[in-house]
Amino acid sequence: MPKRGIELYSFKEIEKIRKACQVVAEVLQVVAENIKPGISTWDIEMIAREETKKRGAKPAFLNYRPPFSNVRYPAALCVSINDEVVHGLPKKSKIIKEGDLVSIDFGAIIDGYAGDSAITVAVGEVSEEKKRLMEATKKALDRAVEKAVAGGWLSDIVEAIHSTAEEYGVYPVLKYGGHGIGRRVHEEPFVPNNRKDLSKKDLKLRQGMVLAIEPMFSLGTEETYCDGDGWTVRTKDGSPSAHFEHTVAVTKEGPIVLTEI
Repeated sequence: MPKRGIELYSFKEIEKIRKACQVVAEVLQVVAENIKPGISTWDIEMIAREETKKRGAKPAFLNYRPPFSNVRYPAALCVSINDEVVHGLPKKSKIIKEGDLVSIDFGAIIDGYAGDSAITVAVGEVSEEKKRLMEATKKALDRAVEKAVAGGWLSDIVEAIHSTAEEYGVYPVLKYGGHGIGRRVHEEPFVPNNRKDLSKKDLKLRQGMVLAIEPMFSLGTEETYCDGDGWTVRTKDGSPSAHFEHTVAVTKEGPIVLTEI
């Protein structure tokens, strides 16, 4: 039996999730095109809201209270720059600069189903280390997606992510990872990025599961802390981080990436 609370979606429902995921992918593409030196993270927040509205969807994170928080998130985007790993708040005072790594995490809801994806954008010329970090994180996502097969195990996904980090000499952050998604933005199961976060009981992957898989790597440490705004998660040593995410359906035919255009 699947772990209690894990949703299994029909093919028709997966198509509805795909519709939300396509909105997510399109909005992220527009946002990425607008990321350049001098723009504020609030400016790209406004772009994301407008693009979502145009597509008849609503932002999944705006005024959403995730399971790990007591308060509602005040924005549509999470915009995390350099040492900010995830949940960075868009602000008018936060200006994007040449050489930054900017991670954008975005979710949308349409017709009662949610999609979720994240990308990291290099602003202009970035260091070789930052390039390596981005390459590692993207490669980890690609390898993890390949493991999202019916009959496989959650630990296969975690191993694909963690071993890629080791191969590139970077660090999968502790405590943060992916999740089930569908009728709600965050569903069971938790999908860790770090082996240390795997529970002793493994989980068999079943047809109909839909997972948001999201490696988050840092150049210098697996340790993080939450800063004074109550949301933004930063690397403990101040080293840069990167984040990529896809929503993936587990089917008999293999993994289907729903957040690809």
